[in-house]
Amino acid sequence: MIASVVLLGLVLVIAAVIVVGVRATAGSRDTEVGAAPQTSARRVVVFILLFALVVIAAIGLSGLVGRLLGSSDILISDDVTGLARSLAFTLIAGPLAAVLWWTQWRRLRGGERASVSWGLYLAAMSTVSLVTAAVALLTGLAVLVRGEWQPQAIATGIVWAGVWAWHRWMLRHRDKSPVRLVTTAPVIGWVFGLLLAAGGAITMLSSLVDAAVESLLTPVSVGDPWWILSVQALIWLLGGGIVWWWHWYHDGARALLGGLADVALVVVGTTLAAIVGVAGLATTLFVVLRLMLDPSEAVGLIVEPLGVAVGAALIGPLVWRYHHGRLHSRRHTTRLAAGVLAAGVGVVAAASGLGVIVNAVLAGVTPSLVGSDARTLLLGGLSALLVGGPVWWVAWKPTTVVDAATAASAVRRLYLIIVFGLSAVVAIITLLVIGYRIFEYVLGDVPGAGLLDRVRAPLGLLAATGLVAAYHFVVWKRDRSLIAATPRSEPRIARVILVTEVDPGPLAQAVTDATGAAVTVWRATASRESGAAATPEQLAEALANVVAQRVLVVMGPEDRIDVIPLQDKD
Repeated sequence: MIASVVLLGLVLVIAAVIVVGVRATAGSRDTEVGAAPQTSARRVVVFILLFALVVIAAIGLSGLVGRLLGSSDILISDDVTGLARSLAFTLIAGPLAAVLWWTQWRRLRGGERASVSWGLYLAAMSTVSLVTAAVALLTGLAVLVRGEWQPQAIATGIVWAGVWAWHRWMLRHRDKSPVRLVTTAPVIGWVFGLLLAAGGAITMLSSLVDAAVESLLTPVSVGDPWWILSVQALIWLLGGGIVWWWHWYHDGARALLGGLADVALVVVGTTLAAIVGVAGLATTLFVVLRLMLDPSEAVGLIVEPLGVAVGAALIGPLVWRYHHGRLHSRRHTTRLAAGVLAAGVGVVAAASGLGVIVNAVLAGVTPSLVGSDARTLLLGGLSALLVGGPVWWVAWKPTTVVDAATAASAVRRLYLIIVFGLSAVVAIITLLVIGYRIFEYVLGDVPGAGLLDRVRAPLGLLAATGLVAAYHFVVWKRDRSLIAATPRSEPRIARVILVTEVDPGPLAQAVTDATGAAVTVWRATASRESGAAATPEQLAEALANVVAQRVLVVMGPEDRIDVIPLQDKD
């Protein structure tokens, strides 16, 4: 308790000093000599302190609201320490946060509004408040299905939902919204909502499948009714779906291009969904094969992973198909990245299956193992190979002729190098393990298993990784030969310096797609009257006939575009 009071006292002193410093420098000009580093440092300190104070105040207020919802008697409580902490956090950090915010809010114009610190603060606080509110509210509603009441979870969700609404209002304010990192919060929001919804859907399907299987195996059920977990998962599915819809459709995250938006679409929307789908399909196939060909265990043990596997097998491909359809509006590099990552998922699954099959074949001829164990290994390897192989074939298209532009793309070359390098590293490590096992057997240090039994697992891994490394090395050499045989054409524009007040993502993407040039963005302060800004299509048209190594492009005012070719450096 004393430590908490001391900590709050230090926060109070620091906040007072910062507020006084902010007020004292309110009239200073950022263009003065030596003022820029000081201004940047002040912004960072102010927003870090504001973030901490808002979090502390929200925690304290959540505790007080939780007591209100949980009991009619707040002051007389056994938890005096918790009540004192909540009161201190609310009544000290809350006013400090309000004063610091109001002081900074009045200064948000020009350079302050365009600072990275302001955009980063709103993005971070919006994300933290969204995650905390959603998880707390959904947790409280889910346990309510069981007839339990968790006032603290509901209180936490309500308070942090208010924090999220407050920061969302600032994020969309007409005059004081940030100029930078505007799209960060919507992108993170739809990713978070998608993960919640997909997890809830998989859990709901898993509970339904498990309940159906259990009713077939054991007519008499014990424990909670089967529908409780399904309804709880449905709550998470609906809550995550609302969060996803709000950011994806309402906030327009689906129309964002380039940067973090493309990374999130490729990594979460397609690659992670492909991983979930492949794992679910392989596990489902494994269970089915074991039921048909390997009755070495009780049926209840064999079908134990079936529920989650079926849920993943259904939801993963569904999520992948939807987000893969959104790739048509992205640039070629993004679509290529999604393809090679899906191929990577397939090749990992297929190689793992091949390694397990080799292991199972060697296990079948090892006297120390019984045939049922080898059969289980074989079925597991076949399941992974039968699922991962077609995925790799469809995504990689090994029979399709690759043109020079695709072969020279950085995404494809990086993928080949990474896959070949990792496979080579794994193969070398596996060789070391095999050598160690052989010497261990020859020296007779560990009696028991035979030589083949000792090395069968690393031999299977060596066979799979060696095959993968050899194939991708051949493809890499073939691409290099194709690139070398293709005459190089110098780009008519090597670099574009883009000066704009609006979000530079779509504009930079249009420049790259139209010219192939590297783009450097200079953000102008939002000091001019905003009108109908020029579109990315108009920018691409303005650069259509320009030939220069370096070009300066100034966007605005309104739909004006100034294209200025620059001289080469001497």
